[in-house]
This record gives sequence, C-alpha cells and structure tokens, in this order.
Amino acid sequence: MNKVALPGSVWIASDIHLGPATPATSDAFLGFLEAAAEEASALLLPGDIFDAWIGDDVIRQAPPWLAAALQGLQRAAAAIPVWLGRGNRDFLMGQELAGALGAHLLPEPALLQTDYGDVLLTHGDELCTDDQAYQQFRAMVRNPAWQADFLGRPIPERLSLAQQARGESMAANQAKSAEIMDVNSEAVQALFRQTGVTTLVHGHTHRPQRHVLQIDGRKRERWVLPDWDCDHARPPRGGWLVIDGDGLQFFDLAEADE
Repeated sequence: MNKVALPGSVWIASDIHLGPATPATSDAFLGFLEAAAEEASALLLPGDIFDAWIGDDVIRQAPPWLAAALQGLQRAAAAIPVWLGRGNRDFLMGQELAGALGAHLLPEPALLQTDYGDVLLTHGDELCTDDQAYQQFRAMVRNPAWQADFLGRPIPERLSLAQQARGESMAANQAKSAEIMDVNSEAVQALFRQTGVTTLVHGHTHRPQRHVLQIDGRKRERWVLPDWDCDHARPPRGGWLVIDGDGLQFFDLAEADE
C-alpha cells in the first residue's frame, strides 16, 4: 500500500473539471487554491481536475485558461505540498506536469496517514464495476501501449479524439441508469477488507455524502467528494473535505463565499 504522511489540516477537492468553457469554476478554484495555501497543511486533488488532459506537453504552449490554472497550482505548491491524482478525465497527467508545478503525483490508491488516522483515498471510478463498458474503456486507456500511441499523435489530433470520446461518453451515459454509474457495494466492501481501513474518501460519482457502513462487524465510513460547476449549475456547486485531528468535515463552496 502506497502511504502518504500528511500531518496537520489536509484539504481534498475532486472533480473540478476545468476547461475553456468553465471561467466561473476556474475563478472559484483559483480562490480556493489561495485559501488552501494560507490555511491548509497539504492539498490533495484526486482526479478530474481538468475536464480533459491530452498530455503534459500542452503546458509548453498553454492556452490562457490553462495557464491561469497552472499558475494558481504552482503558487499553492510553493506554499504547501500539493498532490495530483489521476481521474477518468485526466488520467494522462504525468511527471512533467507535476515537476513544472512543484507538485507530487498521488499513488493509486493512496493511504493517507493523517492526524485523524489512516484514510484511503482514490478517484473512485474503479469502484463503478457495474458499468462494464466504462471499465473496458478504463482498462484500454490505462494500458501503457495505448497511452504511448495516443501521446505520439499531434496535439490537434489528440484534442479532436478527446472531444469525440467525450461526446460519445455523454451520449452513452444518457442511456445508463444512475445505479450503474454509481459505485458497486461489493467492490467497496472488497476494498475495505483488502486494505483494512475504516475510512474511504473518493470522488467521481458527483454524489457528495457520508455513508456509514457495517462490514464484518466493524463501522466503516465512505465519504464522497462533490463535483464543481459554477458555470452551468444553478445554484453553483462545489466544495471540499478537510481532515485533521478532529475528524473529517465537508465545506461547501457557496457557504465559503458568503
């Protein structure tokens, strides 16, 4: 198990989905990064920071929206440890990006050693095992040979392929039930048993909630992180989780702005 020692106040936010069409979300995220740099001991972003990531070489000629996000992350990483996790949208984030930002790549999954105790952190898409079509896609794009072929293509071609894949995914999801796209309870139980942890944190499903479970006679907790959307959702949504010696607590983006 890959362990990450994180004393103090640990902030975790997932599923920001930054892109050229999310200016309000980007502004909110930049404000969040400033707050984290001042108040947190470490910041963890376990996946889908970006709505799509076609390779680290895009940072060499970043468009304005991306340059602003990268600068914000870089400033935060200069103040506190920042950890980047790979999601289902930005699984191609790599060491070039992390190095340029002064950040670290999160292991998958990561066992966080916090002042509260051990907490398992993952993006969460691997737990959605009922969605067999997605799991097949996930296995394909996580294959090193597929990634090498994709990253060897010109940036415009990669952008086109990513847009095409996103459109196909959105169309396919409309035909899927909400239950299929949520985590599978047996997969969750298996992960708890495999790791021995009592607290699991993940994103991906966009269903923020604290779930209290009984598995093998032991109390377990599954905390689901919220997604962010300040551009299209009404009211805007977003938030993060804080872990410290007092436990775990959700913070809502709208309430933080009041």
